[in-house]
Amino acid sequence: MRILQLAPLWETVPPPAYGGTEAVVSVLVEELVRRGHDVTLWASGDSRTSAELCSIYHRSLRTASDLADPGSYALMHAALSLKDAGSYDIIHNHIGEPVMAMSHLVDTPMLTTMHCLVTPDTKFIWDHYDGWYNTISHSEKLTMPPVANNKYCGVVHNGIDVASFPYSEKKDDYLLFLSRISPDKAPHLAIEVAKRVGRRMILAGKVDPNPIDTDYFDTVLRPLIDGKRVQFVGEADARLKRDLYEKAYALLLPLCWEEPFGLVIAEAMACGTPVVAFRRGAASEIIVDGETGYLVDDVDEMVEATLMVDRIDPRRCRRHVEANFSPEHMTDGYLRLYGQILRQASPRPQLAAVGASSLLPEAGRESAVA
Repeated sequence: MRILQLAPLWETVPPPAYGGTEAVVSVLVEELVRRGHDVTLWASGDSRTSAELCSIYHRSLRTASDLADPGSYALMHAALSLKDAGSYDIIHNHIGEPVMAMSHLVDTPMLTTMHCLVTPDTKFIWDHYDGWYNTISHSEKLTMPPVANNKYCGVVHNGIDVASFPYSEKKDDYLLFLSRISPDKAPHLAIEVAKRVGRRMILAGKVDPNPIDTDYFDTVLRPLIDGKRVQFVGEADARLKRDLYEKAYALLLPLCWEEPFGLVIAEAMACGTPVVAFRRGAASEIIVDGETGYLVDDVDEMVEATLMVDRIDPRRCRRHVEANFSPEHMTDGYLRLYGQILRQASPRPQLAAVGASSLLPEAGRESAVA
């Protein structure tokens, strides 16, 4: 099968540190190539892949501090990735809305994986998207508002490169928080739990340069970091996060939003490290409560569960990830969806038959046709 995989230009594939979507794309592409499929990947020019790599820029936009308007490159990346769409059997879109907005311009069947939640503004694009889509968890589908597009294919859980995560049954005394630093992830609550159970806390994560996250870090989190009982190590690269997972007593995730998946949960368990998480988003689809970690509803319950982490068998954590979140398992899921889409696909009518004004929001139609 000839497959076109489209990744965002903002992060390298695979990402050196933060970048959940790009990590998933890398795992999927490598497994597809291993199985003999002809794969082309559109991603940043510094990506590392066994597939044919195409790009409009030589490195990820996140590292392109010399660009005044990196968004223009991201838009052109999305547009040019479709220029040879007709030579592929299927397009797998991980970029999201920029590519979805152009789905009417190509005849090749398109699958979009919903890596992020739909917002009131992006819903307009979803209403007019002409392809198929899947979610990365059942809970993510529940967050989705009604959209005109009814080509929903189902759920494919994310996979990780399990073999690259070191397994250990010997643990240190620290608790770990590893995620993006933001109010939604609530690391300050993880610190509270660590203090109440008498363990050290190590925080690792990226602070996005937006006012909400930077203000949260400066005013809420920074005063709690003393460098001894509470340490902040910054954004963890691939090696550091594996070292932290491997020795952590447990990973704490006091989620305060509907997390679409949460790769860190699977990654920690692959290292034999239990996860204690708030019962939000996809956590209940990844953690087997009482066997690979605990699902809780508030800080008090998280304290109680953390005190019971020694009852969790690290081997059960690793086996659970191998069985459910491996590259093979995720790729089987996407190949099933590709086949389903190709069986359903049929030549689409010419777009010229549709008036451009019919695609505009009601408020914008009068000026558009005046």
